[in-house]
Amino acid sequence: MHVDIGAALASAADPGVERATLEDLDERVAAAHERIEQGRNDDEFGYASLNLPDATDAQTIRNAVDPVADAESVITVGIGGSALGAKTITEALAEDPDSHVVLDNVDPEHVRRTLDGLSLADTAINVVSRSGTTAETLANFLVVREAYEDRGVDWTERIVVTTGESGPLRALADQHDLPTLPVPEGVPGRFSALSSVGLVPPAILGIDIEGLLTGGRAAADDLAPSLYDSPAYAYGAMAYALEEEGAIVNAVMPYAERLESFGEWFAQLWAESLGKDGRGQTPARALGATDQHSQLQLYRAGHRDKVVTFVRPRERADVPIPEPDHEDLSYLAGTDLGGLIDAEYEATVASLPAADRPALEVEIDRLDAENLGELLYAMEAACVLVGELADVETFTQPAVEWGKNATRALIRGEDTEETAVIDDRERLRIGETESL
Repeated sequence: MHVDIGAALASAADPGVERATLEDLDERVAAAHERIEQGRNDDEFGYASLNLPDATDAQTIRNAVDPVADAESVITVGIGGSALGAKTITEALAEDPDSHVVLDNVDPEHVRRTLDGLSLADTAINVVSRSGTTAETLANFLVVREAYEDRGVDWTERIVVTTGESGPLRALADQHDLPTLPVPEGVPGRFSALSSVGLVPPAILGIDIEGLLTGGRAAADDLAPSLYDSPAYAYGAMAYALEEEGAIVNAVMPYAERLESFGEWFAQLWAESLGKDGRGQTPARALGATDQHSQLQLYRAGHRDKVVTFVRPRERADVPIPEPDHEDLSYLAGTDLGGLIDAEYEATVASLPAADRPALEVEIDRLDAENLGELLYAMEAACVLVGELADVETFTQPAVEWGKNATRALIRGEDTEETAVIDDRERLRIGETESL
């Protein structure tokens, strides 16, 4: 992986980072690296995530999915970190990205239409929940199970379960003797892409999961006590420093259609890990070159509170552009789509410092298993580094629990502190027939 931080220096952008600030920050990076390595060596909660490339056994995963290896498609039933890693990997690497569908929401219309559009006899089920009690996951699983039964398909022959050591999902798996994989200990869901949590659908679809882990190991080997020697830490240190300078929004803009879900995965990683104690960059999602025509105006001329992170593969397949038959299009003669999107990338990156706005560049050599594994691991390491520099609890998500508790209480009809807040919250409704 390659990172270019030049377009985010103070000499190029406002907000930007002074070179002297970087030198001071590099000393803190060294201390943070030491703490991270200690956490890895001791397999501490959260830090154990950065050991997954070595801890994950690809053959165990392949053995578990073997009964469903003939599936033409996979439906993942999970939410958040239990789904986004797998979605990112299959979208980027599957021969047919549409062969993996994800039920990570309980929108009834979406669930119905998704199931109606699948040949369930040819579809494997991948259900993921550490606790086995996640409301959205278990509700969707029950709906999926019923759909299989209604169509006369034995769901127990088409499923792989990834869950914890106890809970309703584990009990169900034991009852029906279902292929089951463990959720790794000490690894929050958003950091679990390079584990059984993220690798089951790729394994079913024939993706090189060994290559993903090899790429993760390469990124781990690149971690070093200086931001100048570690692309992951260079990115994390600059993201932290830019937030300190006022860039509180981080817009991630991949220039590859197959990396669109990477932006979604990054958004959860960054938001849930770093949005604490009144700080944390708000992740935004964009797609190059499409969103040059919808969001770039804001990034170049809006509030000076944003940094744009550009992501692209350096090598990509070429599709020649046919000879144009109009003089105004003559500049396209002899070119191809790969050259066009790369030109748009270069122009858009340069347009930000030209408008005195910061940009960060993240490049991989090509979009394959090893490079994607390297990218995912490096961004996780960058996130952990930012947490160390900002002194926040990177691996917890206490604010999320409030909503979970409130939801369960509402469904059960219980009166709790959370439901009292819901009942008493201020409302000012517009369009009601009677004033409230």
